Amino acid sequence: MAEINFEDWIKLDIRTAEILKAEDIDGADKLYKLKIDLGTETRTIVAGLKTHYNKDELEGKRCIFFANLAPKKIKGIESHGMILAASNGDKSEVKLLQTDGVIEQGAKVS
Repeated sequence: MAEINFEDWIKLDIRTAEILKAEDIDGADKLYKLKIDLGTETRTIVAGLKTHYNKDELEGKRCIFFANLAPKKIKGIESHGMILAASNGDKSEVKLLQTDGVIEQGAKVS
């Protein structure tokens, strides 16, 4: 495992967020288009969660979000950020990272 220094760590903007909506993407069997509430703004992201969660399970779920990841087009959709999850070695099991209790959307994770 490669180490990073503290100066690299503080560049990461990790925040709490709520998934407002999950939608299927045409031609994508593993991806959802998600609308995310960061408290001060909403964003659209693409996430490979379809084989692990159904849309109803995701909507309303509060999670941890990597907010300052550079945008990337995936399946023609600009994805602006990333939901963080833990997974086992073969990724057959994936679990979203969440806070211990409720805190407002957009709270900084440190």
